[in-house]
Order: sequence, then structure tokens, then C-alpha cells
Amino acid sequence: MPKCKLFISFDYDHDQFLKEALVGQAKLPDSPFEIADWSVKEAQATNWQDHARMRIRRSDVVAIICGQHTDTASGVSAELRIAKDEDKPFFLLAGYKDKTNVRPKGADGSKMYNWTWDNLKTLVKGGR
Repeated sequence: MPKCKLFISFDYDHDQFLKEALVGQAKLPDSPFEIADWSVKEAQATNWQDHARMRIRRSDVVAIICGQHTDTASGVSAELRIAKDEDKPFFLLAGYKDKTNVRPKGADGSKMYNWTWDNLKTLVKGGR
């Protein structure tokens, strides 16, 4: 069975190591997902939103890692908007167990899930 292609959206300025943790989990033998591409840093390209849209289109699902400052990460909010525009399923993943995790702008009412291996496998397979 082919693995789900996962796009990761995260706050570059504060949560880079959380993205790396998720990339590491994709490499586990029982992982149901692979990283298709991940978030594009705003400063890297003037048309970064076009690049993000193309990558999100090629993905099966979008994982949005929520940290303490996600509500101020304009790139995460833009990627969420793109995922919605493209009718891509997405889920919010709480980045920290011991800190307050906040939703990106535009995710009001979306449930945020605890980041556990079992939850992650369920979420990627559509259990949301």
C-alpha cells in the first residue's frame, strides 16, 4: 500500500526542530506517510506562495505543527489558506506537551491533536 504524501507547515522562526522530528518519524519502518515536500520559507522566493501551492497540490494531506507563536507565522496561515483553497485535508498537531500551542490564523474551530505516534498514524490515515 503506498504511503500518504504529507506536507508539513510550521513556524520557521521558532519550530524548525519540530519539523525535523516529524521528518524523522516519517522514516520509521511502520510509518504510513512520507514527506512529499515541506513548507517554503517566505524569504527564499518572491513567489513562495505559488511554490507552496504546487507542493500542497501534490500532497495527500497537510500537517500543521502548532507551537507557541504559530498565530504570528504568516507563512503558516497562508499555507492553511492554500490547503483550504485546494480542498486538501489538514490537521493541527500540538508541537509541545508542556507549553501552550496556538492555532494559525484561519484555523478557528479546528481541533488540535496531541502529537503521539498513535495519533499521528491515525490522523494521516484520515481519522480526524
